Amino acid sequence: MKKCLIVTGGKLDLAFARSFLQKESFQKIIAVDGGLEAVEALGLIPDYVVGDFDTVNPAVLERFRKIPYIVWEKHRPEKNETDTELACNRGMTLACDRIVFLGATGGRLDHMLGNIHVLYACLQRGVEAWLIDSQNKLYLLDQGKRFYQEELWGKYVSFLPYTEKVEGITLRGFRYPLNEKNIRKGEEAGLCISNELAEKEATIELAEGILICVESRD
Repeated sequence: MKKCLIVTGGKLDLAFARSFLQKESFQKIIAVDGGLEAVEALGLIPDYVVGDFDTVNPAVLERFRKIPYIVWEKHRPEKNETDTELACNRGMTLACDRIVFLGATGGRLDHMLGNIHVLYACLQRGVEAWLIDSQNKLYLLDQGKRFYQEELWGKYVSFLPYTEKVEGITLRGFRYPLNEKNIRKGEEAGLCISNELAEKEATIELAEGILICVESRD
């Protein structure tokens, strides 16, 4: 399994990131614009640096420019893709099976929402992808999944419709089970929020549509 770490320019809890990286290994690392500052603080050397470089500290940029094997992909500020989207596209061209985004949830909400849509491109290509921070692990589901208590990011598991509707949701082993329930955007928003595992193992099944899944802790 080839894993890629993408560090974006959003707010990042460095203490959490250090702890997380002690338990994980990545074959490729991509820094996104201002995320290069977090990469430096974490003691990482990226394989690629992607962006228009309008937010990164020039001194940090200059230090990394001296490292010969980094690949630089500079883009114009006026473009249709976000820097994170471009970095994700690069990660997928490197034949990565899994992509983890750090710094993709903190800060501007428009960027965070855009990053959720970046996950859709990964889903379409069969690449597992997560937005991760100290409290949350967010990803998309278009098929069933099995959850294990000892592996959850936190106590809570929430499901929200990414597509206009999601049909045939069945939850087993959860505190609040469902049986072939259909949900739509803007209706019964709390139905699948803050669920919990009632057993050591739980499952979700769905017939049609895509869900946003958030494993979270207080």
